[in-house]
Amino acid sequence: MTTSFPLSGITVIEIGHTVAAPYAGMILAELGANVIKIENPGDGDYTRGMPPFRQDHTSAVYQALNRGKRSVVVDMKNPSEARILRELIVEQADVVIHNLKFGAMEGLGFGSDDMCALKPALVYCNVGAFGHTGPLRERPGYDPLMQAYAGIMSIMGEDGRPPVRVGVSITDMAAGMWAVIGIQAACREAQVTGQGGVVDTSLFETALGWLTVQYSSFDASGVVPKREGSGLAMMAPYQAFESSDSHLMVAAGNDNNFIRLCRAINQPDLVGDPRFAANKNRVANRPALLEILEPVFKSDTTQRWLDRLEQAGVPCSPINSIDQVVGDPQAEALGIFQKSPDGTGTVLGLPLSFDAVRPPFRTTAPRLGEHTEQVLGALRSRLATPAED
Repeated sequence: MTTSFPLSGITVIEIGHTVAAPYAGMILAELGANVIKIENPGDGDYTRGMPPFRQDHTSAVYQALNRGKRSVVVDMKNPSEARILRELIVEQADVVIHNLKFGAMEGLGFGSDDMCALKPALVYCNVGAFGHTGPLRERPGYDPLMQAYAGIMSIMGEDGRPPVRVGVSITDMAAGMWAVIGIQAACREAQVTGQGGVVDTSLFETALGWLTVQYSSFDASGVVPKREGSGLAMMAPYQAFESSDSHLMVAAGNDNNFIRLCRAINQPDLVGDPRFAANKNRVANRPALLEILEPVFKSDTTQRWLDRLEQAGVPCSPINSIDQVVGDPQAEALGIFQKSPDGTGTVLGLPLSFDAVRPPFRTTAPRLGEHTEQVLGALRSRLATPAED
């Protein structure tokens, strides 16, 4: 590839708020698409008011999810403004993406049937809560609710402790990623056939998708997966261990790595122990194995263990905090932390490179309505006559 903007020439209308659709729009924008973010008059996207705030008084959350876009304020309940937006979509848009509640776009006259009838080549993406069909399709959804409902929280944390969620909005963000995958596939189809269509994804489907391995394991064994803390049900030892001063992660699940681990911690007899001969044996005898390993790791510091394990070729890692990752030499070498053009902050760039070039941080997230006149001015002048009843 000769460019890090492979989606240049594609125009996306994003009618989104909070995380899922805006994250999808941000990915598309970073890949070169012209993303026009439609916001309500007044406060705009809810995340604009979400702390913490940067030096320029903008929300860090909003900046992280909306860079590279243009902001246009439209009151979609106002017939004349809705008419202008509809014309913008018909004349310029290749893609419409939204994450409004079920039926809201239809109620405004912007549902998939309406818009695809007006423009058959349009790719229209719904990012829903529980999906486009079924008894719960009208129920609202939020990331922690989906982690709970789909079963993610049932395998998080440790037995005997209160339920916990994955610390990031994993279903929101991944739903945005699935939306991008579906949009790109549908755009490819539209290029070939001239026919667009409707892409559906949802937070619930996304949450289920994260549990692909766990559901397959349950189907095969009939055993309901349980909480494993930092570990993994199908491998051992594959978890965090407490050292004398903190914790470290050890991933010595396969047999060769287990042999190296035993040598590195001066426990060579474990290699010949039939209880630990292969991974399936170690999984079956996990409590006995941990009873041996835990006091060993508590006998020295994390850094000393990391030095010994790395020298022995045993996969391991410190358990870093966010501030430690920001200054990590590997992250710096990759250039994934990108300074904003105006110098007001840093964001994570896309975890993608094309011919070793990561899409650059081109523009910060727009001010509310910053591009309304630029995008809609000509249309407003041309459509100044009242809309027909």
